[in-house]
Amino acid sequence: MASRLLWRRAATAAGIYSATVFGFLGTLLSARALAPTAFGLLSIVISATMFFQSFMDLTVEEAVIKYGFRYTTAESWGKLRRLFGRALLFKGAGGVLAGIALVAIAPASHALFHHRGLVAPLLVSAVLPLVQAPEGLAGTAIVLRGRYDIRSWFLAFSMALRCLALGLGSQYGVTEAVVGMVLAQAVATGAIAVGGVAAFRRFPSAPTERLGQDRRELLAFVGQSTLATTVVSLRGTFGSLLLGMVTNPPQVGYFRTAQAPQSALQSLSSPARLILLTEQTRDWERGRHASVFSGVRRYSLGVAAIGLVVLPPLIVFMPDLIRIILKPKYLPATDAARLLVGAAMLSIVIGWTKSLPVSIGRPGLRVLTHGIETVAFIPLILAFGAAWGATGAAAAVLVSTCVFAVVWLFLLVRLRRELPRGAPVALAP
Repeated sequence: MASRLLWRRAATAAGIYSATVFGFLGTLLSARALAPTAFGLLSIVISATMFFQSFMDLTVEEAVIKYGFRYTTAESWGKLRRLFGRALLFKGAGGVLAGIALVAIAPASHALFHHRGLVAPLLVSAVLPLVQAPEGLAGTAIVLRGRYDIRSWFLAFSMALRCLALGLGSQYGVTEAVVGMVLAQAVATGAIAVGGVAAFRRFPSAPTERLGQDRRELLAFVGQSTLATTVVSLRGTFGSLLLGMVTNPPQVGYFRTAQAPQSALQSLSSPARLILLTEQTRDWERGRHASVFSGVRRYSLGVAAIGLVVLPPLIVFMPDLIRIILKPKYLPATDAARLLVGAAMLSIVIGWTKSLPVSIGRPGLRVLTHGIETVAFIPLILAFGAAWGATGAAAAVLVSTCVFAVVWLFLLVRLRRELPRGAPVALAP
């Protein structure tokens, strides 16, 4: 049993790291093929698509994992089927709304981002949220079977297709790259949908059952998770849009390339976070609260030790890395990349903040902490971005990440102090 679990964790890490490599290569290939201005335009399109997808889309996956484990533990198969049916309806509606929002802003893109080359790619990208909507829910069905390793390999397959699409499409232009992304996502969604349906059918059959008293609690959970995801997107995707509004596409391109090392580093913790989300949610539902917090402590100390070794060389040799990997035309992104690598390492150390609130059933903690982070971030990126471009935007990310870490440290101490008294964790945000 232990060897099987170890193999599953190793396979999960391999799948997610493969997805990370493909994601990095997609950014690399498109950046090398496009000039900084064109790459900035592509970055704006991708950021706008991700932002509206997060903003309009109800984040039901976390609730499905939380309550899905509850229903599988209690063998409430009828409620499980009801849960997935309603979640699929919400995901489809969110994809449609996100597409409408992208169509709406396309004609105004010149006024917003100071360039006329965004209308066509934004209109094409409007299809992407709807095409991608079922992917997360299908992956959730696989995770509920305990097969997060299979989920990770579907993610790798999806990112490989996107890498191929960006690599080929960017040879011809921004719009062609976006068309490639849409086609790649359609294939990836179809593949994981087949796997998700197969995983779901392995649960025992039962007539659909109303959620009853869980309905109100579930809706509140979905609302808080959605709000948390939206707040997170304000820093991640909306940040690039804000920078585009106060500067120009080349600075957005530099900021996007500077984020490539950051994204690669943050993805190093993805396997651990997926495993933590699955196993700690299961442990929490079985009453093993102390083991959940012990896992958080071990994770943070281990990652911090690794960061002390990895971070200094990255900062010192960043210009050489950019020159070799992204070509000299992106050297103006050097200082921004250094700042973002520091922010990424801090984010990895506290990577459990994405899974812990879901595991303990308190998604509102994410709203609270990311809300404070966003309050710090938005005025900083507007001010620093206008003054120093991509470097200023990176500084805004670093400062707001430090604020986020301090807030979570305070909350974690409070949560841990309540545990020995035997009372359920009930820290209201």
